[in-house]
Amino acid sequence: MSTQTIFQVHLVLGYVAWLLCFSVYILPWLKSINRFEAQRAIATLHSFRFFGLVFILPGVVGPNLPASFATFAAYWDLATGVLAMLALLTVRVRPLFWLFVVAFNLVGTADLVLDYYHAVRVGLPAVAGQIGAAYAIPVIYVPILMITHVVALYWLVRPQPREARVLTAAVAAPQIG
Repeated sequence: MSTQTIFQVHLVLGYVAWLLCFSVYILPWLKSINRFEAQRAIATLHSFRFFGLVFILPGVVGPNLPASFATFAAYWDLATGVLAMLALLTVRVRPLFWLFVVAFNLVGTADLVLDYYHAVRVGLPAVAGQIGAAYAIPVIYVPILMITHVVALYWLVRPQPREARVLTAAVAAPQIG
């Protein structure tokens, strides 16, 4: 089997495995908690995206890893991770928390989509061995990142159920003694 085929099989199976795991274990749990806590859990996962800097670390990746792919992926991952951390640091200031949740999800989704585009454009699947020790990132870590971005963005644009709006309004209303 060619390097390109093996990489593509790994990538597809990474999505399949994560979708199975996510649908059985993670999504039911996220649905059982309120939206704030669910977004907080997703932000926690994405706060580790600083790890993408490994794409530009000599000795971890091969010398022939296309620089145009590696540099973009590394710094956009870092930006996403920092935005996710800022969301976690601002949990007590809800408007800021929600701003950073939107920001890290938009930046992170754009990063992953553009990384796929750049990878295809520079022929990354054919030289996947140049990813070196970072090989697990695109085939194991990226699928769960993309899945959680899709769910997080869906929950951000989906209207809140009426019961939740009523409860939120009741909690926010001043109590007159």
